[in-house]
Amino acid sequence: MNPAFLSASNSSLSRPSYQPGINGTPPPSPPPLPGAMRPSSIASFGGLRNMSRRSSTTSSSTTQPASNCPLPVSPFVINQPPVSYQPFNFPLIHTMALVTCYSEGIDGLRTTLDSIATTDYPNSHKLIVVICDGMIIGAGNNMSTPDICLSMMQDDLTPRDDVIAHSYVAIADGTKRHNMAKVYAGFYKYDDETVPDKKLQKRVPMCLIVKVGGPTEQNMPKPGNRGKRDSQIILMGFLQHVMFDERMTSFEYELFNTIWRLTGVAPDRYEIVLMVDADTKVYPDSLSRMIAAMAHDHEIMGLCGETKIANKTDSWVTMIQVFEYYISHHMSKAFESMFGGVTCLPGCFCMYRIKAPKGPNGYWVPILANPDIVEHYSENVVDTLHKKNLLLLGEDRYLSTLMLRTFPKRKMMFVPQAICKTVVPDTFKILLSQRRRWINSTIHNLLELVLVRDLCGTFCFSMQFVIFMELVGTVVLPAAISFTIYLCAISVYKAISHDEKIPDTTLPLLLLAAILGLPAVLIVMTSRKLVYVSWMMVYLLSIFVWNFVLPAYAYWHFDDFSWGQTRMVAGEVAGADHGGKEGQFDSSHITMKRWGEWERERRSKAAILAGLPVPNFMVSDSGEDWSGQVKEEELSDESSGSRRTNDSAMPFAISRHTTQGSSGSAGGYSLTDPGYGNYPAGPAQDSIPLLNMHAPAPGGTIGRQRVSQYNNSNPFLPGPDRMSTFNPAQSRQFTSSPKLSSNLASSSYTPPPPPPGARLNSIDTRAPSPLLAMAAGSANASAQNQPNIARTGSPMPRLPSDRSNDS
Repeated sequence: MNPAFLSASNSSLSRPSYQPGINGTPPPSPPPLPGAMRPSSIASFGGLRNMSRRSSTTSSSTTQPASNCPLPVSPFVINQPPVSYQPFNFPLIHTMALVTCYSEGIDGLRTTLDSIATTDYPNSHKLIVVICDGMIIGAGNNMSTPDICLSMMQDDLTPRDDVIAHSYVAIADGTKRHNMAKVYAGFYKYDDETVPDKKLQKRVPMCLIVKVGGPTEQNMPKPGNRGKRDSQIILMGFLQHVMFDERMTSFEYELFNTIWRLTGVAPDRYEIVLMVDADTKVYPDSLSRMIAAMAHDHEIMGLCGETKIANKTDSWVTMIQVFEYYISHHMSKAFESMFGGVTCLPGCFCMYRIKAPKGPNGYWVPILANPDIVEHYSENVVDTLHKKNLLLLGEDRYLSTLMLRTFPKRKMMFVPQAICKTVVPDTFKILLSQRRRWINSTIHNLLELVLVRDLCGTFCFSMQFVIFMELVGTVVLPAAISFTIYLCAISVYKAISHDEKIPDTTLPLLLLAAILGLPAVLIVMTSRKLVYVSWMMVYLLSIFVWNFVLPAYAYWHFDDFSWGQTRMVAGEVAGADHGGKEGQFDSSHITMKRWGEWERERRSKAAILAGLPVPNFMVSDSGEDWSGQVKEEELSDESSGSRRTNDSAMPFAISRHTTQGSSGSAGGYSLTDPGYGNYPAGPAQDSIPLLNMHAPAPGGTIGRQRVSQYNNSNPFLPGPDRMSTFNPAQSRQFTSSPKLSSNLASSSYTPPPPPPGARLNSIDTRAPSPLLAMAAGSANASAQNQPNIARTGSPMPRLPSDRSNDS
């Protein structure tokens, strides 16, 4: 944090006004905060008071000077709409779009990022997260992949030269477990040639994570490279640590603050993540259709759309793949979707639920951020043939397998209306390498799933039986095509020689023709695109390649774990194994602390650099001594005279709090200018943070509870019929009993846009995230100067005994 900025009197905290359908234009210079307006997102270095509710305005006799904000948001941040704004007839859900890239060129990256940025889903609830897997220069590129991504960003949150690398624990073996990464943040920069329509060039927040590697690997060919699974675990592990308030690395702490400052939304408010490869083009309405499916059925934990081929006619290799892609989606995935158990969500285009509401009583269940999922997916010891096929060759399919194995009663669906296009291999050598990895990983993943007994259905009408048939069909493909060729040869020989000793082959040939012709009937009945009939004929001409050459080659190379030549890097040796071990891992280079500890350390250093008094954070106002032992303290409510017992499992300094505006609406700030009294600032309770909960009861394992106010504004939680069938013992979950003030009412208005040039005194219309309340403390003033203060119980999580050791 720049100390000069901390000492500045005017912080860039205001946000542009929100207009439905328009993202708003950032002002050239944000207005200063008046001294009488003290938003709760501003903290003082003089200490934190034990206050969770206060008026956003104070009388002139109690006016204090405006304090400085240690976590200022970007002046270009997109304002959050109210809950009533539902352009797709369902409450908007905060979504991350994860783009993993390795050695792609500027055209492929531009196509992917353009397609995500121009989707019709509101940008206020959309965040693009790009992860570059190392300092890589792809074959044919004149600059590295991170430099290409940086060229597509503007309005940087932090000057690029000031961004430093932070350590984190990577998925590798030996010394490579210690990796370092940089976090850049800004907004997506369009290209007028690829997106000529200025109306589509709306401001979209973008976070770029670049894995730069440790000091010892800077002279190596691929510094920082750890694979796609490590890129996914960076986000999954980060979300787990945030949701459960676990210890995190300095990199994750920096990522937390970056997301908040870039979007004004805390990371624990995000509920869905879209995973896209860097050579994929997403259709404009695909993101909205996928989120709509998630919003209307909370049992869906993952889904995928249809993947089409962008380079259909580049070569005969791409032509034979067109119909294979079509039937793999509209036959295989569509049939599996009937059971709610799609066995493979393609990594190039899929969506997972980070957390899911459980039942009508307001509970949350961690899904993608579940510790069991993250722990198994981040396995480092890969020493068997089975594990290497799962974790080194087919990580995308293995993530789907883990989801089905951990949550067998939830759904994995296929949404045919959500479409994307991707670039497929155009040479037979690359196709051979790709299918070798896919076929071998498919067999090993089906072996894992066939043992899961709790999947949908019974006996032959069960998902378990379908998986068994897929496993058998994959293994016997070479034998099946061999018998087919033998049948055709015998039929031709019988027709020529008229040998009576050869049995009649008419019926087998008719059955074979019916089986091969059934896809044509499917095309006519479903998509009605007769062009796919011609693609089917091309596929039938190459059926020997699909059913014999590719499977036989994969089985012969069952112990080959190299990635092949699908993604080549300048100077790289093809066929190198990316699962090798080098040296011994030294964990002393990586420090892990809870968010509150990182925040205290950062603010203390910033205060020293700014020449301000060092805040006293050694003992929090909740009575906790920061050693993990929670004390109970009787706190008086100065506004009502009541008394409450604080049983928060975390210090109140990082607990959730709300403010009450002068218009009487809780959870936001009011506009006090005389002409705008008809624009009240109510809470936008579209997402409730997971950390907003009490410590669990001893031995409790049921889901975590959401704030009850969210239920009143959520149309797809009708009542008891939404109870989940999920077994609560399958994951670590928590319980809570949130207590809201009786005057906390959900907002149901659509505010009109204020006149141009209006100075907004409000900073945020949502109740802040609990972790951000550390940075949202009030100034060090006596309670007598703030008469409208009421301390409420701050429900926070208590981790189980096996995960609560922070020493």
